[in-house]
Amino acid sequence: MRATAGFLIINPQRASILALRRMDGMRNMTEFSPFMDDDDDDDFPEVEPIPQPNGNEPDKDKKEGPGSMEERLLKNRTILIYGQIDMDVAMDVTRRLLVMDAESQDEIRIFINSPGGHVESGDTIFDMIRFVKSPVKVIGTGWVASAGALIYAAADVDNRYSLPNTRFLLHQPAGGATGQASDIAIEAQEIIKMRRRLNEIFARQTGQSIEKVEEDTDRNFWMSASQAKDYGLVGHIIESTAEL
Repeated sequence: MRATAGFLIINPQRASILALRRMDGMRNMTEFSPFMDDDDDDDFPEVEPIPQPNGNEPDKDKKEGPGSMEERLLKNRTILIYGQIDMDVAMDVTRRLLVMDAESQDEIRIFINSPGGHVESGDTIFDMIRFVKSPVKVIGTGWVASAGALIYAAADVDNRYSLPNTRFLLHQPAGGATGQASDIAIEAQEIIKMRRRLNEIFARQTGQSIEKVEEDTDRNFWMSASQAKDYGLVGHIIESTAEL
């Protein structure tokens, strides 16, 4: 059985630095894995491994690699969320936010390009962005869909940035349940509650009425960067880092 409500799903497309495991969801007498995605089942291509030095490079080049890139991102207080949102992504982002916030309360920047993912994972990142003391700026690139849009909306509107060609997608969650009829009915009610909760978040974070958000998210609601700015989801459309 497929129940539609409102979930976010983001397909994992992580560099060789992090090898993420695919979430299988909860499995018991009643399987229920709420998610939000763009209904596009195309898989993302595998990321080619980073070439390793062959011994002929200068010493300074031998220092280049995944470790140095990670150090630079941490030093620059920058987090990348690219691909599907799942529990591994949520744990990784949470860890980075907490480490950076413990070091100082300077600004943190999150770049996001995601088709959506696991709802509770998106909820975790949303809450952690608002939990840390450091101001967090989010920059949308490529597409920011479903659970990705939920994460994007966590920042204050003045800290939400978008590159010019970014697309945004809001819609209701989707989920599946199997098992006894009574358990399926319970899960159906839960996903309806989830849809209402997510709509309330988007209404609060965009300034739109709950009625309008419910109407817009009844089906896939795509927006360009400029349309998302008019909607109240995007705060600024930028073309260079100088505008951050």
